[in-house]
Amino acid sequence: MPVISGPRAVRSWCVAAALVLLTAHAGWGQSPTLPALPEGWSSDQPEQVVLTLRILIGLAVLSLAPALLMTLTSFTRIIIILSFLRSALGTQQTPPNAVLVGFALFLTFFVMHPVLDTINRNGVQPYLAGEIGYEDALARAAAPLREFMVRQTREKDLALFYEIADLPRPHSPDDVPFHVLMPGFVISELKSAFQIGFVLFVPFLVIDLVVASTLMSMGMLMVPPVMISLPVKILLFVMVDGWHLVTRSVVLSFA
Repeated sequence: MPVISGPRAVRSWCVAAALVLLTAHAGWGQSPTLPALPEGWSSDQPEQVVLTLRILIGLAVLSLAPALLMTLTSFTRIIIILSFLRSALGTQQTPPNAVLVGFALFLTFFVMHPVLDTINRNGVQPYLAGEIGYEDALARAAAPLREFMVRQTREKDLALFYEIADLPRPHSPDDVPFHVLMPGFVISELKSAFQIGFVLFVPFLVIDLVVASTLMSMGMLMVPPVMISLPVKILLFVMVDGWHLVTRSVVLSFA
């Protein structure tokens, strides 16, 4: 596949993101439901009215981009794990929130790159070339994202929302409606993030216990254990190349 660079690449990725966001609003493989026109409103060119309404709907959906980014991608799991890591180290605001969020965004882009690349290749480029229509482009953009979300969602979590909504069980993953898949995906991501966060906490908790027990046995009750354990934890984390290990574990958890 030819490599697309420059302004055309930026336009392609923007259109890909817009298709994903419109997919989240409209449902999988369906175009957004257009509101009824007010009584007495007529136009000699109704296709322009439809286009205008689609643009308005698109702008409204794009305003929800931060929320959709956190719920439809790997961002939720990554940022929670990084927050757990900072809490386990006990470094308060180091790294700062801006650094953690930026790092989480870069990792999210890395994890989601195959999905975005498939959307760009199958949906965006044919749409920009005029080979397919809006509805077909939306359906093609939905398929890779749906596959990613289904692969990361536990069956138990999906069954929970099917039970709450009293819906018949689907025959295949393609039959799962978006309004059921999305909350199931989110709670699956939360569970995975908390599981990895617990594993990260264990070694640092052991260090805190050892340091506290040592200080008590030496009678140094006035010395806060955190003053001793914090540099020890940072030294251990650096010696084992902790950022490399954490990043590797987080990325491979989506495999």
